[in-house]
Amino acid sequence: MKQFLIIASLSTLLFFSCTKNNSERAVETFKENNYDTFNKPKLDSLFDILYQNDKFMGNISLSHKGTVIYSKSIGFDDIETQKASTPETKYRIGSIAKMFTATLVFIAIEENKIDLNQTIETYFPAIENTENITVGNLLNHRSGIRSFTKDEAFWAYRTEHKSSEEMVEIISAYKSNFQPNSKSEYSNSNYLLLSVMLEKLYNSRYDNLIAEKITSPLKLNNTYHGGKISIADNESNSYNYTTEWVKQIETDLSVTMGAGSLVSSAKDLNKFIEALFNETIISKESLDMMTSIEDNFGRGIMEFSFKDHTGYGHGGNIDGFNAKSIYFPKEELAIALTSNAIDYNINSVVMDVLKCYFDEPFELPNFEQIEIKASELEKYVGYYVGDGGGSFTISQKNNTLYAQLDDFPKEPLVYKGNDVFTNEEIGANFIFNLQKNQLGLEQNGVADIYLFTKQ
Repeated sequence: MKQFLIIASLSTLLFFSCTKNNSERAVETFKENNYDTFNKPKLDSLFDILYQNDKFMGNISLSHKGTVIYSKSIGFDDIETQKASTPETKYRIGSIAKMFTATLVFIAIEENKIDLNQTIETYFPAIENTENITVGNLLNHRSGIRSFTKDEAFWAYRTEHKSSEEMVEIISAYKSNFQPNSKSEYSNSNYLLLSVMLEKLYNSRYDNLIAEKITSPLKLNNTYHGGKISIADNESNSYNYTTEWVKQIETDLSVTMGAGSLVSSAKDLNKFIEALFNETIISKESLDMMTSIEDNFGRGIMEFSFKDHTGYGHGGNIDGFNAKSIYFPKEELAIALTSNAIDYNINSVVMDVLKCYFDEPFELPNFEQIEIKASELEKYVGYYVGDGGGSFTISQKNNTLYAQLDDFPKEPLVYKGNDVFTNEEIGANFIFNLQKNQLGLEQNGVADIYLFTKQ
């Protein structure tokens, strides 16, 4: 249930769609050093289907032992000019920037400029409880500081330039959500404050620190602190979907700083995370601290599980951009997905890519809707209680069935036949057993089916 709750909370994001002129030109496949034997044509088919059904535009890159084994570019950097995406296209990567910021913090620790257990009141005296909040608490989201992106005012000022002093002042006005180190709660404020602290430690701007300490040494030529989007510089606009792809408003990245201000390419993300886990940037001791998981959070990194495989990385979304960067240390596999337009659950895409790579069976998505009469939907309507907690309210409006988990918003379901409905955006199938009055919830990438009984 926990994973569904997380995915459901993200499903309120909207995405928009376009006509596909020059689709052959807009979908390019690049395969380099093709020594891995996974089913690349099936992976090609997956992304072709997503593109043709207005579900995805962006880039995918897989790297094994530092060698690119699969790369595909889908769609356009800019729909208006029909500028096709390439492997060099740069995307805003949202919260994946937190991995870079955390890496800078561990570099500072190794340079004896700061300590993980050091409190932060010297840097931020006006913020509540900073005498009890450590650098480590900021890194693993145990500070209790409210996230500025959860403030309604954020949506009013997000397109405006803000100085770091202004952002700290905004955060200083918040009351703590909980006592430091008593629990975990994801907060973008933590990483904005870390980037401000780094600027003070080094007497240098955050963008310069990223370049000096990470991107220049690793030759990540497509990764940097972003500004206004420039199509001429191989950056991409982002889009959301209604009945066509609609260009999104740009957040001014001065607002997000170390929480989400970076631009990168899929290939650069793989290079970065490989260097991180090869201990090229920070020591093994620092990497071990970074990947130590408490209440689902590491220090700038999260754990991802697929079958018996364990990976580490981060996801990110900002405006209409969506991205994932994951590394599987045992398999020496890096996967990066960068998107500027998505009307599909990005976790489902990642899971299908992993299924293909690890030779697990999976079906290509089918977006054909099976017609069902409104009168035939009535038998599914009801209140279902889960064996392990949680509940679903299944309701109907005209020819559409809706699922509502606890107090989350209603999600529309699409009929797939044989008493099975799906919601692609949250990556879940709803399987009804009418004889037993049961509902089974099947999530992409989760082996178990959660059962709910009709009351």
